[in-house]
Amino acid sequence: MEPDFLNAFTQPAALNQLLAENVIAQGEKKKLIKPTSSNNPKLEELKLLLIDWINTTLKEEHIVVRSLEEDLYDGLVLHHLLENLGSIKLDVDKIALTEKKQRQKLSVILEAVAKCLQLEESQLKWSVESIFTKDLLSTLHLLVAIAKHFKPSLAMPPNVQVETVTIENTSRGLKTANAVEYITENKENLEAQPKDDAFDELFSRAPDKLDAVKKVFLQFVNQHVGKLGLNVKNVESEFADGVILLLLIGQLEGYFLNLRDFFLTPASTMEMLHNVNLALDLLTDGGLLNFSVNSEDIVNGDMKATMRILYSLYSKYKTKET
Repeated sequence: MEPDFLNAFTQPAALNQLLAENVIAQGEKKKLIKPTSSNNPKLEELKLLLIDWINTTLKEEHIVVRSLEEDLYDGLVLHHLLENLGSIKLDVDKIALTEKKQRQKLSVILEAVAKCLQLEESQLKWSVESIFTKDLLSTLHLLVAIAKHFKPSLAMPPNVQVETVTIENTSRGLKTANAVEYITENKENLEAQPKDDAFDELFSRAPDKLDAVKKVFLQFVNQHVGKLGLNVKNVESEFADGVILLLLIGQLEGYFLNLRDFFLTPASTMEMLHNVNLALDLLTDGGLLNFSVNSEDIVNGDMKATMRILYSLYSKYKTKET
């Protein structure tokens, strides 16, 4: 067992209980809400709101939900909810009694959700397995996404966040990574996000000039990471894992980043988010970031968000010699 595993929780009792409840097989990885977040009042408020919303929506069908984890895992409630909210007709049985049929039903339902919400697989914060195994974090993400799409007027509490721990059972023992994850929108970040700035104008009114701007940024980036033997060709995808961004910041700011502080070859979204969050922290500490950025936008390849970050570096270091 790696020594940092014991730091994943504030109390050993909570650690032992969580491991007892979640058997993690060799080679498997799970992300869980840490026990320290279980008494978060805003989390409880969100859970109660979602339960009330589901029950109100399905009142005429005499469906009553008491627990998000226990009552949604088999797909029955989700099936009724989607048909009621979006008039979506799903080619599945109303009631699935066996585990195999329940998983098949969930697969069809979640595929319909992704299609309706126009989400790519990389953007999904849930899966058939996580919902079926009654994972609260995944269930909350799924319901919040459905509610935002079909019921945008639903007043969900903003800035609901939880502490999470990702536990991976490797051949060398249990490996963990801690993070803070938002379930509802971070309104503070949204309010601080620049509105109608030069990039909004560029994307909406002068898309024909986008390639020229990207070319300038790529020349700037390669001028500085080229000495590391790197050559960046794509603004949309090559900054998503945070590695190039971190190396670029190190080159420009003149310091060496310890390889233990970030993932040089990130193998998961969690590791990519860690890298991007570290880069944003470095930019903030260096006074280079005067607006808020959602790290998930960078990981998801949001070009406008990525270009804003690159411009914050370009505007200060465009005359810096290699």
